[in-house]
Formats: sequence, C-alpha cells, structure tokens
Amino acid sequence: MPILAFLRYNAPWLTAGVLLTFLSSFGQTYFISIFAGEIRESFGLSHGQWGGIYMLGTTASALVMVWAGGLTDLFRVRRLAPLVLLLMVGACLFMAANPVWWLLPLVIFALRFTGQGMLSHLAVVAMARWFVAARGKALSVATLGFALGEAFLPLIFVSLLAIYDWRVLWVGAALVAALGIPLLLVLLAKERTPQSWAESSQSLGMDARHWTRRQTLRHSLFWFMVPALLGPSAFNTAFFFHQVHIAEVKGLSHVALVAMFPAYTAVGIGAMILSGWALDRLGTARLLPFMQLPMVAAFLLFAVSGGPGLLLLGFVCLALTTGANSTLPNAFWAEFYGTAHLGSIKAMAAAVMVLGSAIGPGVTGLGIDLGLGIETQFVLIAGYFVFASGMMTIGILRARGALTV
Repeated sequence: MPILAFLRYNAPWLTAGVLLTFLSSFGQTYFISIFAGEIRESFGLSHGQWGGIYMLGTTASALVMVWAGGLTDLFRVRRLAPLVLLLMVGACLFMAANPVWWLLPLVIFALRFTGQGMLSHLAVVAMARWFVAARGKALSVATLGFALGEAFLPLIFVSLLAIYDWRVLWVGAALVAALGIPLLLVLLAKERTPQSWAESSQSLGMDARHWTRRQTLRHSLFWFMVPALLGPSAFNTAFFFHQVHIAEVKGLSHVALVAMFPAYTAVGIGAMILSGWALDRLGTARLLPFMQLPMVAAFLLFAVSGGPGLLLLGFVCLALTTGANSTLPNAFWAEFYGTAHLGSIKAMAAAVMVLGSAIGPGVTGLGIDLGLGIETQFVLIAGYFVFASGMMTIGILRARGALTV
C-alpha cells in the first residue's frame, strides 16, 4: 500500500499511537529533569540523593511493569489506555502538591509507571500487534509522539519556568493529559482487529511458533539482548536527567542546551522513518547489530566537546540511535517470538528498559557526588555501548537461522 494511502486508511489508529507516545512525555526523564534544579532546591537534595530517589521510584515501576505489561494481552487498548491516562493525571497532580521529600519516590514511581512504562508499552504493543506487513511503518509513525515531546515540551516548559512556579506547570501537565482521554476514546471508537488473534503464519516467531514469556526467558537470545536494552534507556536517561549539570559543566545556559533538542528530534525522526522503511524490507536481524554504534560516537563527542558545535554533533549521533531504537527493538520481539503473547514478552523487555532508566541517573549521580566528572563518565559509557553491540550481534547471529521464512 502506498504510504499516503496507508496513513489515510489507518489514520485513527496511528493517531492514537502518536497521542499515547506524546502523552507518555510527562513520565519521561527528559520532562521530569526539567524541574531537577527546582526539586533539589525545594527539598534540599544533592545530585546523588535526587538520583537515588529517582532510581528507587523507577526501579519500583520496572518491577510492577512485569505484571502490568501483560494486561495488554487481556484488555484492548481502548479499555486500558484511558485508565492509565487517568492515573497519569493523578501522578502529575501528586508532583504538584507533594510537600515532603520522602514522598518523592512514590511520585516518581507513579510518573514513571504511567508514562515511560504503560503508555509507551501500550502504544508499541498495539502497533506491533495491529500491523504485520507494515509493522515498521506503523511503529515509525506512532513513535513520532516521543519525538514531538522531546522536541517541544522541554523548550516550552523551561521557558515557562521563568514566569510560573514549577508546581503550577505540573498542574498544566495534568490538564493536558486529561484532555487526551476523550480524544483517545474518539480515535479508538472502533479498534483495529489485532492480527495476532488470528494465528497467522506471518506473525509467528522462531521455529514457526508463538513463544510464551517463560520460554522467552529460557532462550539465550533474550539475555544476549539485555545489555542492549539497558544501555540506551540507562544512559539517554542519565544524559537528560543531568541536563542542568551538563549545561553548567559545558558553560552553557539551560535554555541554550534545550534549544538543541529540536535538532536532536529532527534527526531522530529521520532515523525513525528510515529504520521503519528498512525494517519492512530487511528485518530486524540485519539492522539491530549496527543500531547502537552511533551512541559510541555521541558520548565520546559529549566527553570532549568544549562548545556548542561538538555538543550539537553529539546530539545528531545520539538521535540516530534514538530514532532507530523507537522501531527496531519493538519489532524484534514480534519477529523473533511471535505476537500471541507479545504483551507479556514486551513487558519483560519494558521492565529491563525501565530498570536501565533507574540505574543510569542513580549511578551517574553517585559518580558526580564522588568526584567522577560527567565527562569522564561519558567515555566509560561509550565503552559500554561497544560491549552491548557485540553481545547483541552474537545473540542474533546464533538465533537468526530459526526465523520463519
């Protein structure tokens, strides 16, 4: 189907995917970290203490995702997503009204579970399940919401921080999330029939069968993929989490740093579209081993940059992997393990990624407190991505022979 006809015919479902990924922004690190300075000042926290609180809340959300993510195998998106959005509204209001530091782990848990966890999970599982031959295109379009959130929300809210109190802005976030509920119900008044419910051979995984979550966890490929799942989540999150500190280290204003986000987003969108196109033609097995190599260059550039030029080039490299990461791993689970139990399997992967986003800010924040400079940490992070790419390549080469033709 030509791309314009595909977009026109599937507009309600694709728009619902974009809406879910966009609204997940309020639970993503790049949004929460906008208020890092205000939160640390309001509650008297160091970088390490704030990172530890963030790690605690995010780890708890990863544990709950193992169970909650499987609900997508039992309930349709039009039933589950409005409930998750309602919980997100409550989480944003909780952040706005919270008076004490010791409730912050619970606030972070609520934001991360509803935003980064469930809304993101619902969107990508729906696209992978609803579409088979055009899975790459569908994931590319739906995950544009991530890119839109990254591009515009930090710039808008950092600018508004000069005018409004940070707690008022969280009330505004709650209102935006609330407006998404009726819009989503209209878009999904008629939900697309999940392709996986018909035992189609096109949706089978390795060895021409649908894998259960237990079988997936016993398969070596899952564990070879774990470092690659952890890496972008941990260290993308850490980078955006410490954006205020990084701006100080690089001698830039916070606004000057977030002004680079739209360029990062534009490149990410291009990489997302290109990876979706390549995915439908080449499959994930040929593409995944190369996906994280631009991250190596990105963090080396972040380490050595002395001004905005190299920093911007680092954002470009970071965006290449970020864009591909929006489509390739999400399609990987359907391609290698089938779609019948996709929600449960993807929930495990989502839990690993959420765990990574807990580890990244906590470890890097502790490093800063102990005197290990963020630029030195960037060099170590680049080395990690070399290791993760090697592990992923070995696992895929061993498993690709079992894929259904």
